[in-house]
Amino acid sequence: MKYNEFLPITLEEMKARGWERADFIVITGDAYIDHPSFGAAVISRTLESAGYKVGIISQPNWRNVGDFKKLGKPKYGFLITAGNIDSMVNHYTVSKRRREKDYYSPGGKMGLRPDRASIVYCNMVKQAYKGVPIIIGGIEASLRRFAHYDYWSDKVRRSILFDSEADLLVFGMGEHQILEIAESLKNGLDIQYMHHIAGTCYKSDTKENLYHFIELPSYETIATDKIAYARAFKIQYEEQDAVRGKVLVQPHGNSYIVQNPPAMPLSEVELDRIYSLPYARKVHPIYEKDGGVPAIEEVKHSIISSRGCFGSCSFCALTFHQGRVIQSRSHTSILEEAEKIVKSEDFKGYIHDVGGPTANFRNIACEKQKKEGTCKNKQCLYPHPCRNLNVDHGEYLDLLRKLRKIKGVKKVFVRSGLRYDYIISDPKDTFLKELCEHHISGQLKVAPEHISPKVLDLMGKPRREVYDKFVDKYYKINQSLGKEQYLVPYLMSSHPGSDLKAAVEMAEYLRDIRYYPEQVQDFYPTPGTLSTCMFYTGLDPRNMKPVYVPKDRDEKAMQRALLQFKNPKNYELVKKALILAGRKDLIGFGPKALIKPLGKERQNIREVKYSNKKPATKNRNSSKNTKKR
Repeated sequence: MKYNEFLPITLEEMKARGWERADFIVITGDAYIDHPSFGAAVISRTLESAGYKVGIISQPNWRNVGDFKKLGKPKYGFLITAGNIDSMVNHYTVSKRRREKDYYSPGGKMGLRPDRASIVYCNMVKQAYKGVPIIIGGIEASLRRFAHYDYWSDKVRRSILFDSEADLLVFGMGEHQILEIAESLKNGLDIQYMHHIAGTCYKSDTKENLYHFIELPSYETIATDKIAYARAFKIQYEEQDAVRGKVLVQPHGNSYIVQNPPAMPLSEVELDRIYSLPYARKVHPIYEKDGGVPAIEEVKHSIISSRGCFGSCSFCALTFHQGRVIQSRSHTSILEEAEKIVKSEDFKGYIHDVGGPTANFRNIACEKQKKEGTCKNKQCLYPHPCRNLNVDHGEYLDLLRKLRKIKGVKKVFVRSGLRYDYIISDPKDTFLKELCEHHISGQLKVAPEHISPKVLDLMGKPRREVYDKFVDKYYKINQSLGKEQYLVPYLMSSHPGSDLKAAVEMAEYLRDIRYYPEQVQDFYPTPGTLSTCMFYTGLDPRNMKPVYVPKDRDEKAMQRALLQFKNPKNYELVKKALILAGRKDLIGFGPKALIKPLGKERQNIREVKYSNKKPATKNRNSSKNTKKR
């Protein structure tokens, strides 16, 4: 493996290329993996393709400025990202315990990036060099661009632009924005006046030059007023559209955060070009001594076929980051990438995935979106599929068939999320049949998330009846194919709206279908989601109605335990939950019971049963039965 396959990470490598200095230096909280699944690599290669010199500083030691100076001072600026995952989510579980492994670090080692990495890196760069433009981006910056509720500190924080003191924030995927920023800097425009670029946020001391904007409640207001917070979030959520979205302004003290409308979605040609750039498609060789970087394993033999998602689940941040408009690559582009994968040294014949945020969303939801943008107060699939929704798996199915025919490919899996309600809406069963026949290995993972109507409504997910219909069709098709394949449903506990009664309802459902999940995901309140707004405010911002929010640690533990009621370790929690929910009827020996009584309680129940028997029978067998007990 040659170092020159990668962008330079040392001054020596820069000099070997004949560079006196870099135009841009990318600082990332992830290890350096030059693969299109990693945002830092995509932005770097995009700039390189436009003729800019780009250096990489990955996982710098943030305790002193030395690592931040290792490539010298860039000509135009520093580009800073915490990495592919928010640094706080990367470090902490939903119970706020420190994780044991960082999949984006060499050897999976923890501790190679700081908490709130974007802020820390910006502060270190400012110590290293004065007056150099700093642009932040990636998921951490993107979802924290407004004043936001921060789960880890349990308070509302300012926009990350103020806390980081960066000059500009890029939200969304960033390719359009970064090229426009680079061109503006190259042409001599001071970054302090770079206020015209879609998909960016900037700080301003005045509103005088702004037109057709919406002013949000201030940081100071929403930090103390949850009703104002919910109203502010609703506006932010509604205006995330490149076609109809308006400029949003949020006061922070005597200054303002200004968000321009989102950048336009990439065209097929533009997206193809991004994925055709000369990625090494490998982990940088400096990590070989550590055993590589775990994150590459899931993606090195997978293909990203699309971006965006019109599913709009309340707990997902995609609406706020990638948007609801689907952007897809051409078949030619995807097949070319597949050929590269086939030629890689460790390819064993299996393409692990062909998908995106939602694998079976390959086309724009409806023709209206092209000219008018996404609907402001209406979803494509919830509460039921829109009459204008384009439901067609034909193009995606054609792509999968082409991939199956490539020489050297034994199997093409689909492991990205699939919207089962979209599949059910398809009048043809062709896609589901071929999915079961060719693209599943024993089980299919789907995400009903819950079965309680009140919880599903808050999640923006279809009703249980839709999932049951899909389950029935799935098993019938597998039976007709002579295949024994199963469904693995993803389930979520403690989502806003879920009380103990709803959790018991889900436990009964699991009992009835005889499915006992090994893993259950507790709701994780991350910035930028509708559900997090509900979690913090206790309100559904769409209608301002109160929402029950389980926050007590014991209750959350009980809700989780109910979904794993078969686990003996959960017995006491399940018992306590059933008593509190007024469902003692589910403690017993009958077919509907979730748990059986133990100890004295068990004996008492048997004695009650015993005393209800006929006297003659009891007297005749009393000595014998007592001995057995």
